[in-house]
Amino acid sequence: MSNTAATATEKWDTVVELSHVTKYFDQKRPVSLLRRERHRVYALDDVSFSLQKGELTAYAGPNGAGKSTTFKLLSGMLRPQQGSVRLFGLDPGENRIEVMRRTGVLFGNRSELWWDHPVRASFEWKKAVWDIDDHAYRRACGELRELLGLEECWNSFVRELSLGQRMRANLALTLLHGPELVLLDEPTLGLDVLAKRQMIAFLKQINREKRVTLLVTSHDMDDLTEMANRILLLSAGHLAFDGSYEQLAQLAGDYRIIRLSTPGEAPVLEGATYLGCEDGRHLYRYNAGAMTVQQVFSALSRIRDVQDVELGHEDVEQVIARLYQNML
Repeated sequence: MSNTAATATEKWDTVVELSHVTKYFDQKRPVSLLRRERHRVYALDDVSFSLQKGELTAYAGPNGAGKSTTFKLLSGMLRPQQGSVRLFGLDPGENRIEVMRRTGVLFGNRSELWWDHPVRASFEWKKAVWDIDDHAYRRACGELRELLGLEECWNSFVRELSLGQRMRANLALTLLHGPELVLLDEPTLGLDVLAKRQMIAFLKQINREKRVTLLVTSHDMDDLTEMANRILLLSAGHLAFDGSYEQLAQLAGDYRIIRLSTPGEAPVLEGATYLGCEDGRHLYRYNAGAMTVQQVFSALSRIRDVQDVELGHEDVEQVIARLYQNML
C-alpha cells in the first residue's frame, strides 16, 4: 500500500464521501433529418452524502435516477464535472488501484464469471490477477463456498447454472479479495423470493460479523426495508431523502400494496383502495399507519374464493412521488 493510502486511512473513518457532486452527459438529439440539437442530461445534480465504516445503506430510485452513475464515480470509471468523490479519503479516479484493492463492485446485469469454464476457474483467475496469497485464497474460498452454497456448483460450467447460482457466485467473486467496501447494483435482480431472502440474509451477515460497509441499489422497497437501516432515495439526479424507513414513512406515509387473486370481478376490500388489475391480480392500497395487519386479514377473510394474497410495499416511484407531493 502506498504512503498516501496509509495516511488517508489513518485520518478517515468515513469510507465514502460525495460532496456536491454533479455529473452530466452531453447528447446530440435529432430535431430534423439534417439537424441535431445538443442536449445536456444530468445524471447527478449537486448530490452529497457520506457512509461510515460498517454501514449497510440502501441506494434507491427508479431506472435512470443516477444510481449506476454513482457507482461508476465511486469506482473511478467516471469523473464528476463538479464536486468531489472520496473513498477511504482518496480520489478513486487518481488512486484507482489503492481504492479498488479495498473495494468490491458488482453490477446485477454484468458478470465476471467465465461463461464456458467451471466456476472455480474464475476464482483462480482472480487469485492470479489480484495476487492473493495461497492461505488467504483457501480461507476466503472455503468461507464463501459454504456461506453462499456454492459447493454443489463449484465444478459446473457457468452456462449451466441457474440465475440464483450465478448471482451467488458473482457475489462470492466480488468478495474474494476481502474488500472493506462493497458496492452492489441490483444484486437481487431477477431472483425468486427464496433466492432474494438468502442473498439479503448473507449481506446482513457479512455486514454484522465482518463490518463490511455496503451500499446496495434497488428499486424494490420490500428488499430495501428488509435489508438496510438507512435509505438514500435518488430521483432524477437529486437526493430526495436520507434517513430510516420509519422517517420516510412519516414524511411520505406508510402505504402498502395488496395483490389479490380471485375469480371474476374485483371484490370490495374494506379499508383499502382498489387500484386496478395487473397480471390477472387485483391491486389494492392501504395505509399501514391506520390499518393493522390483523385488520387486513380480517377484511380478506370476508372475501369468498380467495386464491392467493401477497402484501408488499409500494414501488419506489410511488413513494418518491408522494414524498414530493407531501413536501409541497
